[in-house]
Amino acid sequence: MIKLVACDLDGTLFNSSLDISAENIAAIKAAQQNNIEFLIATGRSPKQSRQAIRKYGLQTGFININGALVYDANDQLQVKHALPQSKAKQIATILERHQLYYELVTADQIYSTDTSQRIANLARSLMQLNAELTFKKAVAIAAGSNAMLSMKFVANFAKLLNDPQIEVMKIISFNANGQQAFTQAKQEIAALGDLAITSSGPVNIEINDVHAQKGPALLDYAHKKKIKREEVAAIGDNLNDLSMIRDAGVGVAMGNAVPKIKEIAQVTTKSNDDHGVGYILRKFISANAKE
Repeated sequence: MIKLVACDLDGTLFNSSLDISAENIAAIKAAQQNNIEFLIATGRSPKQSRQAIRKYGLQTGFININGALVYDANDQLQVKHALPQSKAKQIATILERHQLYYELVTADQIYSTDTSQRIANLARSLMQLNAELTFKKAVAIAAGSNAMLSMKFVANFAKLLNDPQIEVMKIISFNANGQQAFTQAKQEIAALGDLAITSSGPVNIEINDVHAQKGPALLDYAHKKKIKREEVAAIGDNLNDLSMIRDAGVGVAMGNAVPKIKEIAQVTTKSNDDHGVGYILRKFISANAKE
């Protein structure tokens, strides 16, 4: 019996138009009415994710910033795993040495030092999610998006990284040249130890504390709710979903998932443009009713 479902956002619950279909909304509400708790698992901050979801009339919990923070449906913080300040400073030094643009993510803010880089990187992310977008059109959308409005631009990160009151939850780096641009930096960052290095797309890497991954965070939350691992399911499409697909009792790959996710998942559902989340939720509801 499935009692808890964690679901990725981009490429999973969101379709290629960055929208949640009526079919998926109805299925989430049906799951909740049938005692299946639904969590959104995303790299987004709490504020960003709530803005993205609540407008659809959905009241869910969230695994935020890849697992650094977990909130229940009442917005109560249940789990927190920040980057140690010393590690955050070391990571920043490595990225700067390799001339890689990066951003600092806290519980309630995303910090950037370069407006044009931020817009360009957001545009590339939008193009990844919608192949029909041209770069020029994606830039126009990115420049006026809520993601830009939620950013805070600073001259440099030195003050933030040395402020003991600032808890960095994640560092994300972007490069238009793709994953090969990060090869050396990733090796040096990994050598620092106790870190999770993932990717939510072909042009970024995301760095969290080793415990701040979607999988461990999901199981931490399940433990607090007294839900067994075999009663937990996770749905995703990309490499930053790997830990929760692996750790959940039932790992579900989207039809549009990257090959690695399909390899480790027990089940593959339909694509994000074919209401894949709603499809598998209806399967869970039916299976639970038979038990």
